[in-house]
Amino acid sequence: VNFNAKNWREKKVENKLKLQEELGLPVDKDKYMIGLVSRLTDQKGLDLINAVMEGIVDDNTQLVVIGTGEGRYENMFRHYAWTRPGQVSANICYSNQLAQKLYAAADAFLMPSRFEPCGLTQLISFRYGTVPIVRETGGLKDTIIPYNEYEGTGDGFSFTNYDAGDMYAMAQPLYTIAQITPVKLNVNVSESLYTQIKKGMNVDVKLDVYGDEVFKGVVKLVYPTIDPATRTYIDE
Repeated sequence: VNFNAKNWREKKVENKLKLQEELGLPVDKDKYMIGLVSRLTDQKGLDLINAVMEGIVDDNTQLVVIGTGEGRYENMFRHYAWTRPGQVSANICYSNQLAQKLYAAADAFLMPSRFEPCGLTQLISFRYGTVPIVRETGGLKDTIIPYNEYEGTGDGFSFTNYDAGDMYAMAQPLYTIAQITPVKLNVNVSESLYTQIKKGMNVDVKLDVYGDEVFKGVVKLVYPTIDPATRTYIDE
């Protein structure tokens, strides 16, 4: 599905669901999909992925790999796809069509290269609204502004040392932002619902800015005061 700067959130989700179905992965928009399109060689930092694979893929994460190269790395990803069939998809092939589908569906792209004179994957990722996770080397360092959680700046995530622990640690803030960190909303609710909504209830929340996308939430606080002007009260 094509998308643009205005509708990319909902359309990207559609692409994820379609790609999950095509690859035989669990179809779930809330799964965090990491993509890797690469030559499968030492240069691309695949040994780092191997060292922390158990931490990268969990019940909330899917890793989709597309590429060919050295037999040991092809077999490495085949092994993980076999042992973790719902979490890893190993596509040992060259397919520009499949790669484009992955760019359009993934939440993040992983490029932990040992060295990278230029690098195109991170630039294509930007085009598709997919967050790059890279090692600070060569063209990757030149094109990615690391995310700064205090200033709210940056356009990707990066790590400096060629070290599996550094890569894994740097990726964690991205997972946290995407999957764990809750957002607090104060919602004005009609007084007619005052007796029906209780603390601890699971609720669906829709925001005009996100179109038809539905967010899951839990009522943390029911304010006891009704505004006489609007005949509403606040739920947190």
